[in-house]
Amino acid sequence: MMFRTILSASAFALLIATSVGSAQAQSLSQALAAAYEHAPELQSALLDAKASAENIVQAKSRKLPTIGASIGGTQSITSASGQALLLGSNPVTNSQLNAGLSYNQTIFDNFQTEAQIEQARASAEAAEYQLRNTEQNVLLNVVQAYMAVLSGRELLSLRQANVDFFRAQLQSAQDRLDVGEGTRIDVAQAQARLAQGQAAYQAAVGSLETSQATFQRYVGSRPQSLSTSHNYANLIPRSLEGALGEAEIGHPAILLAKAGIRAAQAGSDAASAAFGPTASINGQVGGSWSQGNRSVNGGTGSLSAQLGFQINIPIYAGGALGSGVRQANLQQIGAEVDAMSAYDQIREAVISAWSGIQSADAQIQAAQAAVSSSNTVLEGVIQERDLGTRTTLDVLNSQADLTSSREALINASSNKIVATFSLLSAMGRLTAQDLALPVEVKTAVPYTQAVEDVWQELRTVAE
Repeated sequence: MMFRTILSASAFALLIATSVGSAQAQSLSQALAAAYEHAPELQSALLDAKASAENIVQAKSRKLPTIGASIGGTQSITSASGQALLLGSNPVTNSQLNAGLSYNQTIFDNFQTEAQIEQARASAEAAEYQLRNTEQNVLLNVVQAYMAVLSGRELLSLRQANVDFFRAQLQSAQDRLDVGEGTRIDVAQAQARLAQGQAAYQAAVGSLETSQATFQRYVGSRPQSLSTSHNYANLIPRSLEGALGEAEIGHPAILLAKAGIRAAQAGSDAASAAFGPTASINGQVGGSWSQGNRSVNGGTGSLSAQLGFQINIPIYAGGALGSGVRQANLQQIGAEVDAMSAYDQIREAVISAWSGIQSADAQIQAAQAAVSSSNTVLEGVIQERDLGTRTTLDVLNSQADLTSSREALINASSNKIVATFSLLSAMGRLTAQDLALPVEVKTAVPYTQAVEDVWQELRTVAE
C-alpha cells in the first residue's frame, strides 16, 4: 500500500505541475509573435529586400535624363605694365563668373535598359520571397524551441518523480533488511537504480537549460509557463495530395526559384542587347560674365547653347560581349536547375512532414497503451512483492518500463506538434499572415512601390 501511495502521489504531483503550467500558459501564438518581432534574421532579410528594390531605380535611370547645373568663378590680379605687384602699384583685377545647365539622355540602347529593369524587378521579387522563406524558417525554429522546452519540463518532472520512487524503494529495501525480511542484493539494486535515475534527472536539467537558452535566442525572453494548445491544425489539408498542391503553388522557395529564372532570362536579354547600337542626345546652356577695374564699359558677358547627338555601334570588344552572353545563358540554365531542385526539396519536405504526423499519431496511441499497461503491471508487481512472490528488482524493472512509456508519450506528443508545423512550413503557410499573428507583417513591397517613383529625387531637390 505504501508503494501504491508513493506512485499515486508522484503521478498527482506531475499532473498538478502540468495543470498549473497550463493555467498560466505563455501560448504558442504569443511566442511566435514575440519571435517575429525580435528575430534579427527577419530584419536582415527585410533590409536585403529593400536594398534589392533600389536596383530597379538604378536600372530605370539609364534611360532617363541626367540634368545638372554648374557655377564657378575666378578672381585674378596682375601688375600694370610689368611692374611688381606692390602696394600702390595700381594692379589690374579681373573677375569672371561662369554658369550653365547640362542635359544628357540615352534615347535608345537596343532595349538593354528594359531588360535590366525587368531583371531588377525579378530580383526584388525574389528578395521578397526570400524574406517569406526566412520567416517560415524562423517560425519553425521557434516551434521546435517551444516544444523542446515544454517536453523538457515534462521529462524533468517525470524523472524527478522517478527519483522519488527509487529513493522510496531504497528506503523500503533498507527497512526490510534491518528487520531481516530483505537482502543486501535488494538494497544494492535499489541504490543502483536511484543513481541511474539521478543521472537521468541531471541530464534532463542540462537539456532543459539548453532548450531554454535556444528559446530565449529566438523569442527574446525566457520561457514562462507553456502550453501545447493551438488552433493551427485546421490549416492542414485532409490529404497529402492537397498539401503537395498548396506547396507547389505557394511555397516561397518555389516562387523564389521562379523569380530567379525570370531574373536570369532578363539578364540574358540584357547581355544580348549589348551587341546593338546606342543613341544619346546632350545639350548645354551656359553663360560667362567678366569684369575688371580697367574695363571701359564695366564688364562683358556672353550666352551660349548647344545640342548634339551621338550614335555608337559596337564592333569588337575583345570578346567581352560574347563572354557576357554565354555567362548569362549559363546562369539562366543554372536558375532553371535550381528551380527543379527547389521543387523536389519542397515535395520531399511535404511528404516527410505528412509521414511524421502519421507516425506520431501511431506512436502516441502505442505509448498511451504502454503507459496504461505499465501502470497496471507496476501495481500488480508491488502487490506480489509484498506477498513475497516478486523481488525488489521486479518492482524496479516495472517502474523503469513505466517511465520509458511515459517518456515515449511525451516525445511522441511533442513530435506530432513539430511535424504539424513542419508540414505548414513545407506547404509555405507558416507565415505571420497565415497564422494570424498579432504583428505588423514585414514586407518590402510598399518600399518597392515607393522607390519605383524615379522622379522623387528631383521633387525632393526642388522642395
